[in-house]
Amino acid sequence: MNPTINPLPLRLLADGMLGRLARWLRILGYDTVYASDTDDTELLRIARAQDRILLTADHGLARRRGARILLIEAQDLEGQLRQVRTALGPPPGDELSRCVVCNGRLVQVDKSMLADRLPPYVLTTQKEFRRCPDCGRIFWSGTHVEKMRALLNNQ
Repeated sequence: MNPTINPLPLRLLADGMLGRLARWLRILGYDTVYASDTDDTELLRIARAQDRILLTADHGLARRRGARILLIEAQDLEGQLRQVRTALGPPPGDELSRCVVCNGRLVQVDKSMLADRLPPYVLTTQKEFRRCPDCGRIFWSGTHVEKMRALLNNQ
């Protein structure tokens, strides 16, 4: 079992084995970079350079020195999320405040600025929109958000 890690600011780096976890950590509000095709030496370098905690399910990598590392032992998503929350505490950001694709911090955007980018049904049924300034994706709270919250509340 890993000891509790409590760094400030809380910034995470997920290795290639933890893409789904990285996405869900972003949903929760954790600043999480996902490095899908990066070798162990480069992961350690990035973690040190960016002052990030490296999340990995690789026991060999977890034994390496030179960076803060959290070994993710749970096999299922709910167990992994629980393990991160237990070891690192609550997310520093609000849930649904980060882009699930690129980790950018979402900003509120007026729907009048999105008329040419979204289907008319979405524009008439939704009131609040967020945009990722890094990748340009637009987000809103549709029924998928209710399903995500239900999964998160079951932990």
